[in-house]
Amino acid sequence: MSNTIAIDDWIGAIDREYLSTFINDGGSSVKLTVAEERHRTLLGDALQSYSNRHNYVFCNVDASACRVHMPQDIFFALAKHVDWRVLARRVIASLLEQKEYEINSVDPDVSSNVIEDIARANHLQPEFVMRELRVMLQEKVFRNPDLFRAFRIAMTHICLMEREGSNQEDYRGQPLLDWLTGDNLRIGPVRGFDINTVINRTSARYLIESALHWIRFAGLSGTVLFLDNSRVTVVRNPRDGKRYYTKAMAVDHYELLREFIDDIGRLPGLLFVVATDYSFIDDDAPRGWKVYDALRTRVIDDVRDRNVVNPVSALVRLS
Repeated sequence: MSNTIAIDDWIGAIDREYLSTFINDGGSSVKLTVAEERHRTLLGDALQSYSNRHNYVFCNVDASACRVHMPQDIFFALAKHVDWRVLARRVIASLLEQKEYEINSVDPDVSSNVIEDIARANHLQPEFVMRELRVMLQEKVFRNPDLFRAFRIAMTHICLMEREGSNQEDYRGQPLLDWLTGDNLRIGPVRGFDINTVINRTSARYLIESALHWIRFAGLSGTVLFLDNSRVTVVRNPRDGKRYYTKAMAVDHYELLREFIDDIGRLPGLLFVVATDYSFIDDDAPRGWKVYDALRTRVIDDVRDRNVVNPVSALVRLS
């Protein structure tokens, strides 16, 4: 097929130009890829492999299972791919390292009680370490302007509760994890943590931004979000038990993608790859990009070589 690029060639270019450099340095980008189903599966697997290699959080979202026209569901999907307690332990170790604590012998990814481990490595009592940590958390997390208020409150509590270790049967921070992942949509369980924010269409945008900041703050390279939205272009409901999108839902989804593109400067360390099928770029398809011209004009390649594909353009066709 003309004007296509092999997946391996495209991934290679994305690795060189983005994952290894630009995204790792805090940049961000949205890429749309058009491919057949088998190639979309291969693409997701390849992106996950490269993400693991470069220390990124990888999140795979499928429009047939996730309501991709709802920003809160995108956030919930991302939150389910994040180990929030490991990130908290990484932040704790980083903050204490800034206070010249010895942390080289402590691995936050596997530590069952990072506070006790750091205290032991520095020949101190855990209570002394906690006193200094509380001050650092207040300065660097609770007052962090890059984090949405409800998010920074949640992260502060999750960090503080790591003093209890990870072996207790009843983790007191579970309501916070359930709030983040959407496993409990009721606000009551987190009111005791001074959180009164329902995660909805409006607040989810700020929480996505905060999560991306937090992932990098914890020392990871960034986030790779892979979204297969081919289900959105299905016109007739196949009634196969998977999600179906009306035209209005499809427009909402395309608007959400447009917002990601327009707000990309506020989303640090994010490579957002959208995989779709060929009906998306078919002007005659009733669920294609023609239903939302604001997205189409942002990704369309007006000038295109007949034989050579630009691998870093906003939209590419894969083979």
